[in-house]
Amino acid sequence: MSQQSISFCIRHELPRCKVTGMEQPEMKKLAGERSVQFVEDGMVVGLGTGSTTEFAIRKLGALVKGGLRIQAIPTSVKSKRLATELGIPLIELEEMTEIDVTIDGADEVDSHLNLIKGGGGALTREKIVAYHTKKEVIVVDETKIVKGLGADFPVPVEVTKFGWAATKRTLVDLGCSAELRTIMDEKFITDNGNYIVDCDFGRIAQPEVLEKDINMIPGVVENGLFINLADLVIVGSNQGIMTLDQQVTSTD
Repeated sequence: MSQQSISFCIRHELPRCKVTGMEQPEMKKLAGERSVQFVEDGMVVGLGTGSTTEFAIRKLGALVKGGLRIQAIPTSVKSKRLATELGIPLIELEEMTEIDVTIDGADEVDSHLNLIKGGGGALTREKIVAYHTKKEVIVVDETKIVKGLGADFPVPVEVTKFGWAATKRTLVDLGCSAELRTIMDEKFITDNGNYIVDCDFGRIAQPEVLEKDINMIPGVVENGLFINLADLVIVGSNQGIMTLDQQVTSTD
C-alpha cells in the first residue's frame, strides 16, 4: 500500500568536516551568500529584510560592482538604505508586475516550507513582494527549522494604530497571548506607520486556517504566517549548506 506525503527534499552541499563548529553568524553568511546563485543578469530581484538576508544583499552589491545588471525592490527602509549604499539599482514594485526572484529570511520554517516572518517588522511588504515573485528563496540558519510553526516564535500581526487595543483583544479571542511590540519602552512603528502585536499561539496545528482567520479581523493589516509562498529554503548549518524544497514521496 502506497501513501503520499509532503516532506523535505534535503541536499547537503558541503561535507560536515569542513564546517563543524560554525557559529550562528557564520551559518547565516553561508546561507545568504549561497542564495545569490539564483540571480541572473537582467533580473528583477526582491530584497528581503533581516540579518541573514543582509549577507545576500552585500554579496549582490559586490556582483553589481563587478558588472551584474539587475534591478531590485527592497522590502524595508533598512534594506533600501543598504542596497543604495552598495550601488544596487532600485525600482518600485509599481513599475513591475512580476519579480524574478526574491531572497528573504524567516523566523521559523516548518516541514512544508511554511514560514513565520516579521521579527524585523517588515512582514506586510515582504508578503506583498513574495506574492508577486516567481521564485521565493528563503535563507536561514539551522536554528530556524522547526517541526511545527509557533514552536519558538510568536506570530507578528501588523495592525492599524486606530483601534489597536480592540484589535489586540480580538486576536486573543483566537486563542493566543498577545503583546504590543515595543522598543525601549516605545511602541514599535512599522515602515507603513502601523503597530505590531506579537501573538503566541504555541504550536500551530493549521497555519493556513489561522492565517485567514487573523486577516479577517478589522484593523489587521497583515500577519506573519507565510503559507505556500516559499519555493526553496537555503539553510546554513554545521553540516554545510542544506537546500530544502517540497516533494511528493511514496512510502510502502
